[in-house]
Amino acid sequence: MRILVTGTEGYLGCLLAPELDRRGHDVRGLDTGFFKYGWLYRGTDRSVATIDKDIRHVTVDDLRGFDAVVHMAELSNDPLGDLIGEITYDINHKGTLRLATLAKEAGVERFVFMSSCSVYGVAEGTVDETSPINPQTAYAVCKGLIERDVTKLADDSFSPTFMRNATAFGASPRMRFDIVLNNLSGLAHTTGQIAMTSDGTPWRPLVHALDIGKAIRCVLEAPREAVHNEVFNVGSNEQNYQVRDIAEKVAAAFPGCTTSFGEPGADNRSYKVNFDKIYSQLPGFSCDWDADKGAAQLAEVFARIDLDEATFKGRGHTRLKQLEHLLATKQIDADLFWTAP
Repeated sequence: MRILVTGTEGYLGCLLAPELDRRGHDVRGLDTGFFKYGWLYRGTDRSVATIDKDIRHVTVDDLRGFDAVVHMAELSNDPLGDLIGEITYDINHKGTLRLATLAKEAGVERFVFMSSCSVYGVAEGTVDETSPINPQTAYAVCKGLIERDVTKLADDSFSPTFMRNATAFGASPRMRFDIVLNNLSGLAHTTGQIAMTSDGTPWRPLVHALDIGKAIRCVLEAPREAVHNEVFNVGSNEQNYQVRDIAEKVAAAFPGCTTSFGEPGADNRSYKVNFDKIYSQLPGFSCDWDADKGAAQLAEVFARIDLDEATFKGRGHTRLKQLEHLLATKQIDADLFWTAP
């Protein structure tokens, strides 16, 4: 299968694209390069040819000849949406809808979209793919809008699939420290303590970056009828954790690390997610990682590369800090397009 992966220079994309290549697919990448600076370590034996282009500049000719597009290249977390709300909609909603429309016009048969369990926002009980969504941030709202709008493009020749990933964790060469388990692991390694300002009671489902890649591979290799216009929660029922449980599991992986908790926080997002559907419709899928194993992986990686506090807190591995730097130095303009050198 000939596959275009957008966001190949990101946290997930730099793991996924080489693995698809190893499995015999003809893989190309596309990335605008905001996070080129963010290498933490050499963690893959290969890379794929990548088009240096913003998704808002993609043309139908860029997409011709591909059997599938895996779309990961969006502004990727809630603080970014707070900083540049309208641009989040331009890129994550309008840009993605335009990409899907052009992919269909180019004859691409499959479009795999990285959605998020954050669309559930605040939920009572356990939610599944049939539950109402309740997004609380610009990032999550855009995920819901794309699910709504790209669904309408589905027909006999174009099959979108929507992957509502749990919160990712785990080691990646283009590491992110602005997601919960990775952030707590960085704190544990560099400071020896996890001092939370909240009480840690909200629920979050987690899924390892490599298990997200596994789910994508299963979708690409599944019969069309199993994935056509379907939504899948990506994770496992066993990995619904309260944030304080995540902190305690991380602390256990870093000897001598202490934990403390504060008062209930202002962020009221809390949701437990049911993941039965992906197991029943994609029988090749299962999660190989949990929070304990992921924290141990990070402890080993951080020790091996001698991670220091400056690297942990630096802009290379925190999306908001890197974009603030590019804006402040006028390397990108207010619409997040690259400026002339």
